[in-house]
Amino acid sequence: MTAPNESLPPSGHRPDADLLAAAREGDRTALEALIVRYQPRVYRFAVKMCRDLEDAGDIMQDTLLAMLRSIREFRGDATVSTWLYTIARSFCIKKRRRRKFAPVHQESVESRGDLRRSDPPDPAPGPEEQAAGREIERALSAAIDSLDTVQREVLVLRDIEGLSAPEVAKVLGVSVQAVKSRLHRARLAVRQRVAPVLGLPATTGQAGTRCPDVLALFSRYLEGEIAPEVCAEMEVHLEGCAPCRDACTSLRQTLALCRGTQPPDVPPLLEESVRNAIRAFLQQTA
Repeated sequence: MTAPNESLPPSGHRPDADLLAAAREGDRTALEALIVRYQPRVYRFAVKMCRDLEDAGDIMQDTLLAMLRSIREFRGDATVSTWLYTIARSFCIKKRRRRKFAPVHQESVESRGDLRRSDPPDPAPGPEEQAAGREIERALSAAIDSLDTVQREVLVLRDIEGLSAPEVAKVLGVSVQAVKSRLHRARLAVRQRVAPVLGLPATTGQAGTRCPDVLALFSRYLEGEIAPEVCAEMEVHLEGCAPCRDACTSLRQTLALCRGTQPPDVPPLLEESVRNAIRAFLQQTA
């Protein structure tokens, strides 16, 4: 492992399968590369699910140590990301159970902006663009936080972490249909809260008309659940109904924001703590 004041080496572009195979054979460089690759993603998942930075740090460290302990037994029957999110989720559940009877204290990501990576992709955004970007980011974060745990974990895994619906089902131990049902409800709830910030109406349809549930249809379309003829009918309706068209635009933009959510920077002290814990573990098992 690297010295305490050094950063872990870059993960490079080696596929997960290659890194995993090498790590299982005792290649520490490959093991470190996996840690570098997944540490920020696990941290992001833990932050979104726990909404508490201290708990998220504990979960990230526990997840990576659990990966070290069991990596030789992992046979690749799931992707590395699915495997790690399954581990992280189990630690999230344990944290929630322990906190159920503890005094309520949650230090949200909102209150610690220094730990977030919130800069827009534009290298030189103006003050108004920066303010608008922060407002949208806060609205998205608040909308996701407002979901119940069941819906939030589905949306985070599918639309932020980018797992497929079958992979999400594997992490959660439920059917793919259950994943999609929860996902659709979560997407519509988040979109409802974010739409006004995007300057688009929160409602659909025109007064006095019977518009189809275009938002649910659009979400199902994204998951490949509606037939081509239904899709064609929806497109015809959208051409003539501006409110429904705007609603679908707001959902599309909301999901784009979810997918564009960057992993937060892992605080240096936390990163060093994880590095030391990993080094100690490897020394014990050498």
